[in-house]
Amino acid sequence: MLFEEYVTEQLADGAVVLRGAAKSIATDLLQGISRIISQSPLRTVMTPMGKPMSVEMTNCGAVGWVSDSRGYRYEHLDPITGLPWPPMPVRFGSFANSLAERAGYRGFQPDTCLINRYSAGSKMGLHQDRDEEDFTQPIVSVSLGLPITFKFGGIKRTAPTVSVKLRHGDVVVFGGPARLAFHGVGMLRNGHHAATGSARWNLTFRSARQQVK
Repeated sequence: MLFEEYVTEQLADGAVVLRGAAKSIATDLLQGISRIISQSPLRTVMTPMGKPMSVEMTNCGAVGWVSDSRGYRYEHLDPITGLPWPPMPVRFGSFANSLAERAGYRGFQPDTCLINRYSAGSKMGLHQDRDEEDFTQPIVSVSLGLPITFKFGGIKRTAPTVSVKLRHGDVVVFGGPARLAFHGVGMLRNGHHAATGSARWNLTFRSARQQVK
């Protein structure tokens, strides 16, 4: 894939924002999301502490990220349908690979994509993506729809954070020394976007490499 001209902003050592990198493929991504949720519907999951998350989510790929009283983990089967998660669209995987390469991470082969839908009032507290087996692989996170404030910190929860506004088509890639950095987003405000209405969508591509038993 040929790289388009877009602005790259450094967040931290190992972490960048690729401004507008997903705009040209946004329609394809949103159509893919619609097909995925027709097979594995959006759901609100509970944290291990028994609290509902404020975002709705689903997955595609070889495994899917789930959360309940048993903890955070990956599973081969969708607990709602009892079926394998929908396959990751080829265009999804190749696009994530190209974005990772642009950020300096060659050979990224995501095997799962977590799909989050944010509505007004939804947010995501600071957390680490640490349920994967291979931390040498980066995280590729795509924002579609309404803008939101993204917070990026260090490998300790108490480390200072930087805040940037993520808009439609922006992509965050982080790996290497930033792979286990704490990150999250503030509360989504009321609004309307031509592509997504009153919602924001986030696609998080990961290489889980899980051998679920």
